[in-house]
Amino acid sequence: MIDQTPPDLNGGVKILHDPVRNKGTAYTEAERDALKLRGLLPPRVHSMAEQELRVLGNIRAKPTDLERYLYLIALQDRNENLFYRVIMNHLEEMMPIIYTPTVGKACQEFQHIYRKPRGFYLSLQDRGRVKEIMQNWPHKDVRIIVVTDGERILGLGDLGADGMGIPIGKLALYTACAGIHPTQCMPLMLDVGTDNEKLLNDPLYNGLERRRVRGREYDELFDEFVTAAKELFPGVLIQIEDFGNTNAFRLLDQYRGNTCLFNDDIQGTGAVAVAGVVAAMRITGDKLSGQRILFLGAGEAGIGIANVFVAALREEGMSEDEARRRCWFVDSKGLLVAGRGSIAAHKEPYAHEHEYIADFADAVKALKPTAILGLSGQPGTFTRAIIEAMANVNVRPIIFALSNPTSQAECTAEQAYTWSEGRAIFASGSPFDPVKLGNRVFVPGQGNNAYIFPGVGLGVIVSRSRIVTDDMFLAAARSLASQVTEADLERGRVYPALSNIRQVSALIAKDVAKMAYDNGFTDREEPEDILADIHKYMYQPVYPHYA
Repeated sequence: MIDQTPPDLNGGVKILHDPVRNKGTAYTEAERDALKLRGLLPPRVHSMAEQELRVLGNIRAKPTDLERYLYLIALQDRNENLFYRVIMNHLEEMMPIIYTPTVGKACQEFQHIYRKPRGFYLSLQDRGRVKEIMQNWPHKDVRIIVVTDGERILGLGDLGADGMGIPIGKLALYTACAGIHPTQCMPLMLDVGTDNEKLLNDPLYNGLERRRVRGREYDELFDEFVTAAKELFPGVLIQIEDFGNTNAFRLLDQYRGNTCLFNDDIQGTGAVAVAGVVAAMRITGDKLSGQRILFLGAGEAGIGIANVFVAALREEGMSEDEARRRCWFVDSKGLLVAGRGSIAAHKEPYAHEHEYIADFADAVKALKPTAILGLSGQPGTFTRAIIEAMANVNVRPIIFALSNPTSQAECTAEQAYTWSEGRAIFASGSPFDPVKLGNRVFVPGQGNNAYIFPGVGLGVIVSRSRIVTDDMFLAAARSLASQVTEADLERGRVYPALSNIRQVSALIAKDVAKMAYDNGFTDREEPEDILADIHKYMYQPVYPHYA
């Protein structure tokens, strides 16, 4: 149950400083008397809708997205219900501000724009005291923790403790997109240092002034965190976010079997990209089994997508070996092939027998893929020659430039459509504006993980599942693809409109929860109507009445 305890009736100004219960000028006349607020507020009582108008006016008057981000974070710090009302009522406008691409800029500037504490920090200095320290968190019914160590923030690299903006932003999306109550969300930074010289030399940097630690010290801190989280918040879901490749894969493998934990960069990205490919089949008229995907980038996101794609092909009856041969990778060393030399363990299943090719453009010509997926963090790498080569061998080439933020995208929407003569099926990780080409207007799909992780998390939390499985992400991908309408496809979009995301999340949550009930992952009894049960749980940004 959500804590609905009325505020201290003798609290006065304290209530106005509590973002969970503050209503600002919306306190009624009776509430102002009961809560001792007379004189502390302007005399006129405003409705929440009027407050929303004021907020929108201020946001739209700001000169830059970073200024808009700062305004919204300040609103979140003083009045969470109003913050989420604005976000939810204007999601397509606000999501690029509170998350990608603006959150990337915010993380890069975090030490300079820092104003008020938000989120929770654990560092190497806290080893041996983690459980004690975590009890300082003010909310005791935590259902989800998003944790990062800041090593690989979006496509921007090691931002150390400045990566806190990512867990904060992710959890804002959990609330806005899936209705997880704000007090049940805990953003957490695991500060183990940074190798970013610029930050280490910045006197305003908020993190540990030391090089990033690895090995035993790192593992002990992470394990102490997980153990404490499970003891303090039984059944809590832990999402590991923006860890470096080495730690991300091994931590997921180590903990997934005994902890309610997943990695959004691997599993969430995998599901959202595969959903886009599945939806694209309704445009091309082809079968999923007929696809050959060439990835640019073989990190968490690329391998995660390939794993979900292989699972989808296996579900359709293909052998695992054959399914993996439909996925090819070009990394920083060229085409991933058997015998190329030392290959990281997470890449080995996709190192196929083939002559070595050094260049991505040459790999496109040799392999003739039906789809290219960019996850390199290297802008402009899908050149005109590459997209024209894709268009030469495919009537409807699939071009997904998925690197975040927008500045890191492998190509723009306009480039993909123009260079393919309007035949590309395009999606990106961050938003692009619609593109007019001749008499047609194309609306690019945004392969944003926000379509997946909030719904998966909601289903896990409501069902009280003890673990999160890969099959849940495949189910989420198929659910998402099924919600793309014919109208979406006609406009070239392979994802639903963001304005529908709460319904998208609820339907994904239903499928995920059903898997938890059917497979015995929970001790909770399956409700008669799973979807109704999920909707009942979902938070709505409305003010409570105190008098």
